[in-house]
Amino acid sequence: MSTIKGFFKSYKDAFLVNIKEHTQHTPQVVKLSFADLKKTYHGSALGWAWAVIKPVVTIFVYWFAIAVGLRQGGDVDGYPYILWLISGIVPWFYMGDTITGGTGCIRKYSYLVTKMQFPVTTIPTFTNLSRLYVNIVITLIVVAIFWIGGYPPTLYLLQLPLYILFMFLFFNAWSLFSGLISAISKDFANLIKSLNIAVFWLSGILWNIENVADNKFLYSLMMLNPVTFICYGFRNCFVNHVWFFEQPQRLLYFIGWYLVLAFLSLWAYKNLRKEIADVL
Repeated sequence: MSTIKGFFKSYKDAFLVNIKEHTQHTPQVVKLSFADLKKTYHGSALGWAWAVIKPVVTIFVYWFAIAVGLRQGGDVDGYPYILWLISGIVPWFYMGDTITGGTGCIRKYSYLVTKMQFPVTTIPTFTNLSRLYVNIVITLIVVAIFWIGGYPPTLYLLQLPLYILFMFLFFNAWSLFSGLISAISKDFANLIKSLNIAVFWLSGILWNIENVADNKFLYSLMMLNPVTFICYGFRNCFVNHVWFFEQPQRLLYFIGWYLVLAFLSLWAYKNLRKEIADVL
């Protein structure tokens, strides 16, 4: 019994330290998030414009390949394929960058750990915030594109901030876990980079997962994917017009994955925080 109590106490302490570090360093986290954002686009002639140009080019390439090249770009759920595509791919720009970028965030800012003894738990937070600012702007542009295309905003867009919050919390936990592990092992970072493209193609971003609904096992497996949950959450706001509480099973799957990931991030922090400075 004492062993179990000690186990829960150690994770409780790690959680409280995480909260304390974020609370005490909130101003620094916000400043560093803007500094990270400026650093990303510093030195390029077009500067901030790249935040929009890159996703626009990516969307055009995928649309051209599928709608024009493969001739598979018919209307989806009554919406032109291009609108259906951008409604689901916009959150991926954040998630895809965070899956790989979050994995390398602690190595990227190793000097904060080795020279300044800055709290490790806040590094994923400010790097993810810098990406989130860009994604929010792109999301607002998508709202404008739908409006111009003849699909004005609906009440379902009110749940967009909730999905953005879900996305940020989940991938912040991922960044803390993966960032700590990759700081110890470069092989882990290389593995994640290799798997990132697989996650993209298997998450129903470019194709409608309802096409495999007749295969219950495969469909259920797809629904377990947290990336799919977020992408289709955005599509529920723009295209499907479904409230998040109307799909409780999908929400429970996502919450379950988040709790597992939060536990893993606390485990990594509890066991590796003393070694990180020496390894880096």
